[in-house]
Amino acid sequence: MKIQRNYPAFTVTKKGQRWLEGAHPWLYEDEIVQSPEEMENGGLADIFSQEGKYLGTGLYSEKSKIRLRLISSNANDTFDDAFWERRVRYAWEYRKSVMSAEDLNCCRVIFGEADQFPGLTVDRYSDYLVAQTMSYGMERLKSRLFPIIYRVLNEDTTIKGIYERNDDALRALEGLEENKGWYIEGVPKGEDTSFTIEENGVKYMIDIENGQKTGFYPDQKYNRLSVGKIARGKNVLDCFTHTGSFALNAALGGAKKVTGVDISASAIKLARENAKLNGVEADFVVQDAFDYLDTVTKGQYDLIILDPPAFTKSRKTIKNAYRGYRDINHKAMKALGRGGYLASCSCSHFMSSAMFEDMLKEAAKMGNFRLRSVETRQQACDHPILWNVPETNYLKFYILQVV
Repeated sequence: MKIQRNYPAFTVTKKGQRWLEGAHPWLYEDEIVQSPEEMENGGLADIFSQEGKYLGTGLYSEKSKIRLRLISSNANDTFDDAFWERRVRYAWEYRKSVMSAEDLNCCRVIFGEADQFPGLTVDRYSDYLVAQTMSYGMERLKSRLFPIIYRVLNEDTTIKGIYERNDDALRALEGLEENKGWYIEGVPKGEDTSFTIEENGVKYMIDIENGQKTGFYPDQKYNRLSVGKIARGKNVLDCFTHTGSFALNAALGGAKKVTGVDISASAIKLARENAKLNGVEADFVVQDAFDYLDTVTKGQYDLIILDPPAFTKSRKTIKNAYRGYRDINHKAMKALGRGGYLASCSCSHFMSSAMFEDMLKEAAKMGNFRLRSVETRQQACDHPILWNVPETNYLKFYILQVV
């Protein structure tokens, strides 16, 4: 018997049914076989199999190829403030369990589908939250969600405001306009968009208004710590240094000399300010990392870090991205010579772990190098990976020795 619900009903294909029963959290437009005559964009909808089995309730996006985003598979759920508060508390309690109190000062509070908030990212930087809303349904819900998030976190700490970073072109795929600024409905209006945070004992001046993404990259938190430990006594090169995070961890870890390279002059300016803030010496160079590695003499550095931006954000460009990763890693291995250490990573989920490892092997083969694995890591635990959702597993991080 078909469950009677109060929301408009969608019927999905057999493939769509398999996806949802396998706990995948969204459906594409071609996985829907029957839609309601009237459906409000961003509204709640029930999802059924062709046999009438209830599969879940999701948020509808009329313009996106991802047409339905699941928020619950429990037919008894009612989606009131109490429901969303339970979900916020579940996300925050998870982070309180897996991270130290110090690490919670700079962390991801909500990680989209991994926390059952499809299309919503919320990061905490000291006294402020930075939010990015990438689905129509979450955009409609934020007036309800943001005061709840503020209230729950404010029980454990002081939150002075929520800044929205919705200046992402991908919002257009949802029919949403780009914008950024303080969110002020039901929460205090913040004042500062540039301030100091601390992670792993390293201080950073960040800009949540104009910095990349939400102002910082907390997903590399523990990977930076690993590099800091292995850098002791070494000459270190941090390619794609951005605002100097890996370079500063290396310097404070006891590196002999640290150089950071980035093509962005504004990022290098901030990296120099961060070095001064931490009382460490490091050379920062404005140059393309590919070009800089061509000028390095063999053995000049004992440890090279490669933390490039995503070379691909689409399956269509994965081959070009593969060549880019291969070439930059080969250049680094060649510059290191035998015995040197390489920390290499990719932040694109389209570049799978298996593909990234194949790329590293090919880069080594090009120079007749052998690689010895030191450590294999992923994104920090505040960016939880759902094993049934490959898209949540995006950050690959390898520390290797060239032997």
